[in-house]
Parts: sequence; C-alpha cells; structure tokens
Amino acid sequence: MIQGNLNLPDIEILYEDNHVIVVNKKPSDIVQGDKTGDTTMPDKIKEFLKIKYDKPGNVFCGVVHRLDRPTSGAVVFAKTSKALSRLNEQFKTHETNKVYWAVVENKPEQKQGKLENFLLKNEKQNKSYVHTKEVNGSKKAILYYKLLNSSDKYHLLEVNLDTGRHHQIRAQLSNIKCIIKGDLKYGAKRSNPDGSIHLHARFLEFDHPTTKERIKVIAPVPNEPLWLWFESKNS
Repeated sequence: MIQGNLNLPDIEILYEDNHVIVVNKKPSDIVQGDKTGDTTMPDKIKEFLKIKYDKPGNVFCGVVHRLDRPTSGAVVFAKTSKALSRLNEQFKTHETNKVYWAVVENKPEQKQGKLENFLLKNEKQNKSYVHTKEVNGSKKAILYYKLLNSSDKYHLLEVNLDTGRHHQIRAQLSNIKCIIKGDLKYGAKRSNPDGSIHLHARFLEFDHPTTKERIKVIAPVPNEPLWLWFESKNS
C-alpha cells in the first residue's frame, strides 16, 4: 500500500503493470456505482494513477469482474481497452481461477463437497433463492467447498466456483446452514460492526492480456481479529 501522500487514494495494490492493476478490495468499496452515490473503485484507481504517474488527461480503468460490496479481496481492472476486452473474454469463458475464503457460523456435515443447485434472483430484494430443481428464470449454480479450519465458534471454508451466479456463495452456503458471518441477508445471527461479511476473494489467477503469462495473486485478509487468526492458521 502506498502511503505518505495525503492526496493519494487509499488503495492496496497486489499487482500492476501497463495493462492491468489488481487491487485488494476493502468491504466498504464498491466496484460499480449504486444508489448511495459513493465513490467507486474505478474512480479511486483513476485518481490514484493520475497522481502516481502525473497524468494530465483522462485515465482508463475498465471493470473486468465484480465483488459484492460487503465482500473483500482481489479484483482485477484493465488499464487499456485492449486488456479489458481480452480479460472480459477470459472471465466469461472461465479461463481464470478464483478461490474464496468464507467464515461461516456452522460446520458443514462433510469436510468437503460439491453444491449444485438452481438460483433464482429476486431483483427487488437483490437476493438469490436456491432451488433443487430448475424453475422458470433460474440458473444452474455449482461450487466446491473444503473445510480448512475451525475456531470455537466459526469455521473457515475454501470455496471454488464452477459458475458465477448472483450471490452464489452466500446463497448456496446458507442453504446448507453454513451462513457467512455477518451476512444478515442470508440468515446470519448478527451483522459485523463495519457492515462487511466474512467472504474474501483470497486467490486470483489469470492470463496476462498481452504477454499471456499466468498471473497469480493472493489477497491478504482484512485487518480484523478473526480473519487474521484464520490467516495465521492457513498461511
């Protein structure tokens, strides 16, 4: 994290070159604008790049993929239009590898497994509902989970997505009673003080849009006692 310049936006960079920038998103950050009108990550990154490289004109920052606002972790942005189109294609065709960490309230019955359901998104509620069979408007959702560790009250799961559906991890884990800590929308007992949920995009792997080199990044967890405890046990 670059500090010391009060005018420089507070951004933790995990990887950067002329075409790509990967940032460790804080739970308070938003990838795309919403009704709050809060400053988006692309806007922060543009300001950051403008100041860092003393750029006089407009700065390009393209959104490649998204994380829910209360979620933290690795997010990749494109610094050129060419990189944006190539990265978009990669994420669309699942040539990337994304691994999430989720701290949940209940231990799953099996230490690892596959969850396969159909998710139906309710636009008005901004929530997805799990169905065991296909219903009108639903989309198939597949993920794999593995129990990594447990504390007195909580359990750390590693999650790999086979599909990328709206609120997929949150909805599917809640469906097996493994509710993510702080996620009131999907049944958590209480919220986290900062409005976050304990879901973190821990690992991200993709092909560089121009060099084709395989880029791998690990995002440090938020500076919060439970997250730091689990990270210390699984580093």
